[in-house]
Amino acid sequence: MSDFSIYHNPRCSKSRQTLALLEEQGIEPEVILYLEKPPSAKTLKAVIGKLGISPRELLRKGEADYKQQNLADSSLSDTALVKAMCEYPKLIERPIVIKGQKAILGRPPENVLQLI
Repeated sequence: MSDFSIYHNPRCSKSRQTLALLEEQGIEPEVILYLEKPPSAKTLKAVIGKLGISPRELLRKGEADYKQQNLADSSLSDTALVKAMCEYPKLIERPIVIKGQKAILGRPPENVLQLI
């Protein structure tokens, strides 16, 4: 079992590049296909805490669901944003690599080297 896990979308080039970069370092992370099995609100809040960012910073603002759910509304609570990301997992920025109590966004993929 690896110390690392990655929230991965195989169709995303940055996600694939990040996974390949980890593998080049000899790391076989647990691959979490979050689009197929979205995280619970509790899990996503924990990930956001490990990233050290706000839920709004994890939103993919270019997604159609972002506009359709009116998520640009600054009055929405963090809880509402987390709920939206759980319901519409495409809204979660990717890839997220987690090691222990730390997490980092693989944008650019080289960011994850900070966790090694």
